[in-house]
Amino acid sequence: MGTAYTPGLTVSHDQIVRKIRRLPLKGQVLVKDGDKVEPDTPVARTELPGMLQTIKVAEKLGVETKEVAGLLKVKVGDKVEKGTLIAESKGLFGLFKGTVTSDYEGTVEALSEVTGNLLVREAPIPVEIKAYLKGTVVDIIPEEGAVIETRGAIVQGIFGIGGERFGTIRVAVASPDEVLDKHHIGDEDKGRVLIGGSGVTLDAIKEAERVGVVGLIAGAVRDVDITQYLGYDIGVAITGQENIPLTIVATEGFGNLAMARRTFELFKSVDGKDASINGATQIRAGVIRPEVIVPNDNPPTGEPAADAGSALDKGTPIRIIREPYFGRLGEVVELPPELQTVESGTEVRVLKARLADGTVVTVPRANVEIIAT
Repeated sequence: MGTAYTPGLTVSHDQIVRKIRRLPLKGQVLVKDGDKVEPDTPVARTELPGMLQTIKVAEKLGVETKEVAGLLKVKVGDKVEKGTLIAESKGLFGLFKGTVTSDYEGTVEALSEVTGNLLVREAPIPVEIKAYLKGTVVDIIPEEGAVIETRGAIVQGIFGIGGERFGTIRVAVASPDEVLDKHHIGDEDKGRVLIGGSGVTLDAIKEAERVGVVGLIAGAVRDVDITQYLGYDIGVAITGQENIPLTIVATEGFGNLAMARRTFELFKSVDGKDASINGATQIRAGVIRPEVIVPNDNPPTGEPAADAGSALDKGTPIRIIREPYFGRLGEVVELPPELQTVESGTEVRVLKARLADGTVVTVPRANVEIIAT
């Protein structure tokens, strides 16, 4: 049997991309089916409940909990500000009264008859979901959000940090094996997504932050540089929530790996165009890939490139994702049907791949991923 299946990364110059934009809670959808949207167009809006704060009235006044209700100067549902008088004791002969004022701004929600504590709910937190893509609303999710569709180029990466951003693509290096360094970046790059080659230096990351670059895309990044830049080790959890002003995406892996030439050429073909990028990465169940999406304002006629999905066959472009050939690119030349014994002693299905330098190697099929075109 010649065909098998394996996970893959998409690198395509023409593909239909759909993104679900959904609120964490039910709210108001701000767009309608068929609307044209920009990346920063609000799609839906809601409010998260504010934090519930506790004012220890009984403790502060030094009274029994059952007495608190009669000493309150506010009632459930009242709005309070910092410094608002909450409760006042009777004092001695009308003198030496104790008072309690609010440390919070919000709404009185409840009084606990057990503890004598007054609960104040702070103001709700507005949450707004934006389109992320330049495209068209193709479906509405009532009270939750919408589905945005666009057609254009898409490159999925191996690893990224930083959340959703958008800016103008600029290829900042001359070749896919050139490292993006500080000297490649200028003040005119504010708001841009810079494309590097085999890597990006820590100095370049810091300079990009200073200038206001919104994204750095390169073949690889060094984990020590990422740790030093963030100030902590990100571990294996999902990325994309880092509190940083730019997004970084590695298309090939870690260390110093030349960007695949076909990926680099794709970026050259969209130089000067606007892109949406997201560094969110999850490598466990529910895989999430970092991505760069470049909508095409004038898409070609006819059907876009079909999603190559996960079909593995002769001629399929692949990337090896395990040592000793980690990060190497090639194409499948043979898919032996019989099981073969590998170094660990396990019998597995393998494939033969011709690497970019012409070398033919044999690797387990589980150790490769398709580069979907």
